[in-house]
Amino acid sequence: MSSAEPDGQRAWHEIIRDVLKENNVRLATYVPDNVLSPLIRGLHADPFFTTFCCAREEEAVGVATGAWLGGTLGVVLMQTSGFATLPNVLASLAVPYQIPLLMIISERGTLGEFNLGQAMVCRTMRPALESMGIENHTLRRLDEVAFVVDRTVSQAVSTQAPAAIILNALLTGGKVEKKREV
Repeated sequence: MSSAEPDGQRAWHEIIRDVLKENNVRLATYVPDNVLSPLIRGLHADPFFTTFCCAREEEAVGVATGAWLGGTLGVVLMQTSGFATLPNVLASLAVPYQIPLLMIISERGTLGEFNLGQAMVCRTMRPALESMGIENHTLRRLDEVAFVVDRTVSQAVSTQAPAAIILNALLTGGKVEKKREV
């Protein structure tokens, strides 16, 4: 999959980078992920952003919430399986202390997923977000990226509440298993 659509439109990761910048989201913490790598590279390349690679998703959340308490809005980038480690830190830190923690999650576990663990976690991610009252939106089409990301950031800051944007494989191309020769 190319980084730009055939009609010359910007790629999903370029749109997200630009919308984060327009909303003064200056910090990006992340755990490396193949699907998110174009976005991560774009954030690293732009001097507007401070990017911080973390060993675990809980660490990324800790850095982003600490930054918010210090006056800087941040985003945490992760994949579905990484989200599975977060319910405790979200329920005990971000939600009760009303921190507008932004999460961008590359969705694994659907559309031909080859890893059973990813599929299991995918089934629990949205119910976990909803049980904590965390607003979440799934992006599937390029034409909805700018609007949804912009409004999600605005709502998180206005309501002082965490929010998640889930990037479906229909948008990103996802991660596919390399074909095995038989």
